[in-house]
Amino acid sequence: MPLTEPYDDHLPQEDLVALDGAAGNPDDNVVSETSGASDPVPGDGAAAESEPTLPEPEPTLPEPVRQRIVTLTAAVLPTLPADEVPVPLRRVAKFAPNRRARLGAPAIAAQLTADPLFRQRVTARVLTDAGDLGAAVVEGTAPAAADPVEVAALAYLARPRGWRELIDASGAAVRAEADSAVVAELVREAEQRATRAEHDRAVARVEAEKLRDELARVREELGQLREESRQVARTLRETQARERKATELLATERGRAARASADVDAELRRARARLAEAESAAGVARASAKEARSVDDARLWLLLETIGQAAVGLRRELALDPVDKLPADFVADAFAEQPGTAPASPAARARDTDDPARLDQLLALPRAHLVVDGYNVTKRGFGEMSLEQQRKRLITGLGGIAAQTGDEVTVVFDGAERMHGLPPAPRGVRVLFSRKGETADELIRRLVRAEPSGRPVVVVSSDREVADGVRRHGAYPLGADSLLRRLARS
Repeated sequence: MPLTEPYDDHLPQEDLVALDGAAGNPDDNVVSETSGASDPVPGDGAAAESEPTLPEPEPTLPEPVRQRIVTLTAAVLPTLPADEVPVPLRRVAKFAPNRRARLGAPAIAAQLTADPLFRQRVTARVLTDAGDLGAAVVEGTAPAAADPVEVAALAYLARPRGWRELIDASGAAVRAEADSAVVAELVREAEQRATRAEHDRAVARVEAEKLRDELARVREELGQLREESRQVARTLRETQARERKATELLATERGRAARASADVDAELRRARARLAEAESAAGVARASAKEARSVDDARLWLLLETIGQAAVGLRRELALDPVDKLPADFVADAFAEQPGTAPASPAARARDTDDPARLDQLLALPRAHLVVDGYNVTKRGFGEMSLEQQRKRLITGLGGIAAQTGDEVTVVFDGAERMHGLPPAPRGVRVLFSRKGETADELIRRLVRAEPSGRPVVVVSSDREVADGVRRHGAYPLGADSLLRRLARS
């Protein structure tokens, strides 16, 4: 996608003055864009006021120039003050240097297009880093030994007089390099074809010599074959005589074969009769096996009934009363507080997603416990909402799942500041906030460790560390996408 943006001649003068003060010496680093196409012509002040000059259309940038502009912007992005970085790029600024230009290219290109003031802030730092080359580009000149792509990128950002011509010259230089590479490749291919042709010629000469020798040998063999042909003719006559005798013997053997075939047919009829008897016996055996299977089913039912009654008797003997609290309630009392500060940045997310059918299969297990990493799911599914709306939407959706499945549901949020006005949780959903100094990931691991061995615990989080940690304690980790698809289906 070519990087284009509207011309900047209509920026307020106050923004240009603020930018010049932040970048240092405005005469060396930034060319004021309030002058140029929008400057009124002397003597035509009234006409200029009544008919404002429209900005010229942006040129189409060559792909190397566009990539260089994004690279320069990504390099200076972390050096900008936080309040000068546009909101869409604040997350990009935290990327590693080798990922910033590659993953953040669309966002950087869009922001350079939509925010002229941001582009000028970036230009001030890029020109400072460019040194003498940046000063030459600001003056509208390009050194002969300079890289045309670098010159065009600086010219696009600084926009001195004649910057369009510098970009056009860069495009011509890139195309000339591409044409030169094509010509060099064609020359190399022609040389290779000439070399192969010379080699093929030499091989053909050698093959011709071999064919001459082969022809002489074939002529000699032809004479031998003629002699052998005469001998074969004599042998053929003798063979025909023997064939007549063999024909007479064959007629005799055919009579014998007919008699043997009649004997085989009789034996086949007897075998079919024995097969019918065997099938009848197999039917009787199947009926007996069915009766035996019914006996086995009765024994299995009796065994299960005995185990159930034994479990009831054991519960009565141990005097186990119904419990009011589950293991997760004890963890919540020991390690969680009411919501605290605003949630911290989400942990690293897992890259793979799971099928929602797998989530339904796990929730169908008896006495299953669903544990959800709250902000990991909400910021992946509906991060454009406020945190309060994210929590409310997730808790409401989990209430529907708890009502449908009857399973225990716990959702955990990072909590670092006091939150007010939190709506009551739906029936069957437990909402926990980690206390200060604790993270939601640690609280989730404590919840999993508190469960008895053998109980199905399903943890929904795209954080790879959380998934690996709970898997070691016997839980089933699933990606956030499985729960989001399940909620969307509901």
